[in-house]
Amino acid sequence: MHGIAASQPYVIALFLVWAGLMKLLSRRMRAGAGHTALARLVGPARAVPAFRLVALAELAVAAALLLPPLLPLEAAAAAALCAGFLAYLTYAHVAAPTASCGCLGTHSRPVDLRAFARAAFLLVASLLALPADPGPPLAALALAEVAVLLALSAELDRHWLVPSRRLLVRLRRPLAAPPPAQVPLATSLHLLYRSPAYCSASAQLTTDVQDTWDEDGLRFVVYGARERTAVFAVPLTGDDPSAVRVSLVREPTGV
Repeated sequence: MHGIAASQPYVIALFLVWAGLMKLLSRRMRAGAGHTALARLVGPARAVPAFRLVALAELAVAAALLLPPLLPLEAAAAAALCAGFLAYLTYAHVAAPTASCGCLGTHSRPVDLRAFARAAFLLVASLLALPADPGPPLAALALAEVAVLLALSAELDRHWLVPSRRLLVRLRRPLAAPPPAQVPLATSLHLLYRSPAYCSASAQLTTDVQDTWDEDGLRFVVYGARERTAVFAVPLTGDDPSAVRVSLVREPTGV
């Protein structure tokens, strides 16, 4: 525990300062206060003053945590504040499940598991700070905790999570056409059955699929057609049924 308790006030204070300044200074936050779960709790007209009071409490606790000496009472105040956050999130999830919490900024996402995990993480950090260890903090531990809390903050998704997903899509190209060997036969047959070419020749078909092969971006599908053979050319890419072609080949007769 040596050094762990000394690291927690800095982590908690960082997020309390962020939350308090966003509530006090962000115009978007004030404009969207009426759409948060707090507006459901205190009324839309009192949502902005309520956010300001919460911000002042957050900044006061953050200042107490940062200014030496650290006292157990200050860590207890942080723990009480974080417990209040958890209670508020529970209310928001039950009473206003489609509203955002407005905890750290404006976003339209409702309260989810990440918001609960972040508040619980801060509560545990506050409890760890109760011994009021005057020793030096563990910088690596504090940075790791901050990274976890940032990852749990949906307000920052547009800065790192969304770009990461876009990069992953570019690298993996999930919507790119698969290689011919990976296109299932059922996919080609689904396109074939919807094509005008199949509709025009279906009355003459007398067998099921007899043979298939891939060549030059096409899948050739062979059916028996009375005295002839029906060969359909189905594109391996695209989903336009009109691109399917058919040829009826007369079978050679023995002499």
